[in-house]
Amino acid sequence: MSNIIQLLPDHVANQIAAGEVVQRPASVVKELMENSIDADANSIKLLIRDAGKTLIQVIDNGKGMSTSDTRLCFERHATSKIRKAEDLFNLNTKGFRGEALASIAAIAHVELKTKRKKDELGNQIKIEGSRVISQEFVAAANGSSLSVKNLFYNIPARRNFLKSDTIETRHIIDEFQRIALAHPAISFLLQHNNNEVYNLRSSNLRKRIVSIFGSKMNEKLVPIKEKTDLISIQGFITKPEFAKKKRGEQFFFVNDRFIKSSYLNHAVVNAFDGLLEFSSHPSYFLYLNVPPSSIDINIHPTKTEIKFDNEKALYAILRATIKHSLGQYNVAPILDFNRDANLDIPYDFKNKKSTSTPKIKVDPDFNPFKEADQKEIRFPYKRQVSSENWESLYVNIETDSKESKQASLFVEQTSKENGKTLQIQRKYLLSSIKSGVVLISQSLAHQRILYEDFLESITVKEANSQQLLFPINIQLISSEIEIIYSIKTELENAGFYFGEFTKTSITIKGIPISVTESQITVILEELIRDIDLEIPDASFSPFDLMAKSFSKTLAIKTGVILSQIEQENLVNDLFSCKEPSISPFGKSTFKTLTLKEVDLIFNN
Repeated sequence: MSNIIQLLPDHVANQIAAGEVVQRPASVVKELMENSIDADANSIKLLIRDAGKTLIQVIDNGKGMSTSDTRLCFERHATSKIRKAEDLFNLNTKGFRGEALASIAAIAHVELKTKRKKDELGNQIKIEGSRVISQEFVAAANGSSLSVKNLFYNIPARRNFLKSDTIETRHIIDEFQRIALAHPAISFLLQHNNNEVYNLRSSNLRKRIVSIFGSKMNEKLVPIKEKTDLISIQGFITKPEFAKKKRGEQFFFVNDRFIKSSYLNHAVVNAFDGLLEFSSHPSYFLYLNVPPSSIDINIHPTKTEIKFDNEKALYAILRATIKHSLGQYNVAPILDFNRDANLDIPYDFKNKKSTSTPKIKVDPDFNPFKEADQKEIRFPYKRQVSSENWESLYVNIETDSKESKQASLFVEQTSKENGKTLQIQRKYLLSSIKSGVVLISQSLAHQRILYEDFLESITVKEANSQQLLFPINIQLISSEIEIIYSIKTELENAGFYFGEFTKTSITIKGIPISVTESQITVILEELIRDIDLEIPDASFSPFDLMAKSFSKTLAIKTGVILSQIEQENLVNDLFSCKEPSISPFGKSTFKTLTLKEVDLIFNN
């Protein structure tokens, strides 16, 4: 019987490893930039073309490599970062598994030029699909320049899984920002299709944050600093009033490595207890330093998850540190035990020994049922009843009994006019149809109506635009401006009219007639968020994504009271849609209940 187990060829093994290491162009960017940092570079340039699909090039002024190292660095499990297994628990470098360059070289055309300061000539090596094409001596600058071209050229199925250029560029910018924030002393440059996106000079942490996220970020930052035997914490949080509806600017760094930790994020949010609005998220830039032996950073291929020895202690220290800073900078109230309590007592009350009991005034002649004057009684809910209908005084009294709530609901329903629709809990509309009743979600129904209106306006009709008397200037960070600029043509087709684009702002001179000035910022922020989250994953065009984003942002929300006319218009508009039964995001807009189904409820 022949053997069925065999060793895989190196090029096949490399491609398998590449599936774990290289998920998208941003993965290559991360690996190459981290190698430059490990090479002690203080200047790193990142050049990308077509969202990294055509070219990713990283140029640094680091140590460079010798002739043999230039060849050896592309072998699997070849690394300068560790020597023995114990080194895995005392890491002070970024990449350490020795698979990155081998994996990248297996699925792309790679060219590396490198030179050490002590050498007169540098080395150049070219590799295609793990196969070395050439290696020779060349004139080169000190440091390394590594170009990755035609990513996934030999795995077309994998290339087809890549998202649009806008989304892939966003992922690259995310990785660039994380690395740049972790190393403010290093200067970084990012160019996309020969356009400069970031040019970050060596600076301190605060200046680096401001240079990435805009000058307005400076006023939002609250410093954080604490040092204990277990951990050293520094960085910044933002003031509660600048909390956002989306999770965006939230960064944890452990030993200068970006990580994701829902556990530590909970500690931060818990420190803001009572200071944030519902569904708001604080921004933070927190740098934690712990002994390398107390963490394990090799539990995930992307090395963004870390296992801590003393998670509970770190949680308590982080939470207490943030609460202290919020109080120290007068963002949140604190107790000052060194303060003289007498200073908090009003002067008028300082020498008084007792307080007087308030007097209650009673009108002995008051009679709510007095028939002579036939006065009407006005209640807080602005309902007016006369003394003749005294029973109605008890209609809106709240009790805990199920029967009372049902009776109250029945009275509320029957008190309405005999219209075709009924609003329930400011969330649903109940309407009668020939075969029974239909229950409609007012928010999802409005999303469907707006979606089809926007899509028709953008793709079929000529979108109408209203010129603004005073142009609006919106402040955004560079990555967000890049997103808006990439869909500028589509937005103009929708009715937007843009002025100047700068690195920190966008000027808007015209907006669609269906949009108000107050909604512009919200619409653009939600659109950027939807693109970031890749919603929807399979849009047939940017127009579809825009229509979905606009409809979600502008649709009426749960809790909005609709008049009888508004209810009926919503129902009529919904059933005039081409696809009335589902929202733009695939949720049911209504459910029907036939008379037979109603009968079964009461006959069973």
